[in-house]
Amino acid sequence: MEDLFTAASRSRAPLADRMRPRTLDEFVGQDHIVGPGRLLRRAIEADRLTSSIFWGPPGCGKTTLASIIAETTKAAFVKLNAVTSGVADVREVLKDAQERLKLYGQSTYLLLDECHRWSKAQSDSILPAIEQGVIRFIGSTTENPMIAMTPAIVSRCRLFHFEPLDGEDVKRALMAALNDPQRGFGGQDVCVDDDALEHIVQVANGDCRSAMNALELAVLTTPMAADGSIHVTLPVAEESIQSRVTQMDESLFYDMLSAFCKSLRGSDSDAALAWFARMNRAGVDPRIIVRRVIAHASEDVGMANPMAMLQAVAAMDALEHIGMPEAKLPIAQAIIAVCESPKSNSVSTAVEAAMADAERGDYQAVPVHLRDTHYKGAAKLGHGEGYLYPHDFPGHYVKQQYAPLEARDMPYYVPSEQGFECDIRKLRKWRGIDDPADV
Repeated sequence: MEDLFTAASRSRAPLADRMRPRTLDEFVGQDHIVGPGRLLRRAIEADRLTSSIFWGPPGCGKTTLASIIAETTKAAFVKLNAVTSGVADVREVLKDAQERLKLYGQSTYLLLDECHRWSKAQSDSILPAIEQGVIRFIGSTTENPMIAMTPAIVSRCRLFHFEPLDGEDVKRALMAALNDPQRGFGGQDVCVDDDALEHIVQVANGDCRSAMNALELAVLTTPMAADGSIHVTLPVAEESIQSRVTQMDESLFYDMLSAFCKSLRGSDSDAALAWFARMNRAGVDPRIIVRRVIAHASEDVGMANPMAMLQAVAAMDALEHIGMPEAKLPIAQAIIAVCESPKSNSVSTAVEAAMADAERGDYQAVPVHLRDTHYKGAAKLGHGEGYLYPHDFPGHYVKQQYAPLEARDMPYYVPSEQGFECDIRKLRKWRGIDDPADV
């Protein structure tokens, strides 16, 4: 039972904390994991949840669900924060959990917020307790645990991925806060215009905590009318929630960069520009983006349109000389140039084949006619003997041995039928270079 001090403290808590769902029926969103009949819901209702990691963006319900577990379980529940806790704190928790299990047969849940912040030593300190069933570990993180956490912990936990809440879920939570007389504003005459509510939902971008904080600020800072009512309009809502910075953890960064690269390769300039804009807004170093444009100008365009590489390098030069935001235009131009160019991976295939061939080793001597002749005495060694100077022949071309004698996988470069490479194919045919497709 709460004492007066606890009740008073809870009444002064932020709206987002006061309105935190207390049961699974009150929980908003994440139907794919806690909807009726889902594994996580069944495990919580049966009090049989094993060690788990809750991974998702801020404000999507990870800590809330852990609180619901704490309220429904018969096991003990201990909460730590990875930022402030160390190995000594963990040892104390494990000692108490061992005693509970030994004396009363009671299990212990350990909730660790920001669990990706733990070092390997801290993570290793709880591994035996997880394996022996002394504790049931629940980690909460905004980072991809596959990247940010030690594999030993991840392999012993069930991973549950929380998605950002959709607009309807956030709106439902806000309406609950407006109608709840004990924890929300149901006991007051509060009217929120539809467009004001929609604005808060849209800008919150799936973060229920952010939406709750905005609603609370709007209500508390709006002057009360003579009849005691509070009217929240769109201008008030716009002041209460500003545009949020895009969340960008390591996993999301690589996902966005991957989507950007695939859009370049897939010739979708609109999609590539969309990912560029999102990464730019999230604060990604634009040099990273331009480096990928340069790489794809060779990897996916190559000789099908040599101008694409010039556009990409020019974008990097512009970025270095004029900086952002002005450089966004030449960067966008390079992105469009790569996307709209005919595609060919012949350059990438050629260099990879040459590198693989070189890896085999077993190098033979450089053919005599190709050896260096610039120093005195080279002629006496026979260097350059038999070399045919191409400009002395029709078309400035003559067929002779140029490649290393041990090279086996030639031809490395096989031009496609895309763009400028069509002309290259014709020229190679005139030179008598066999096309593997014709062999």
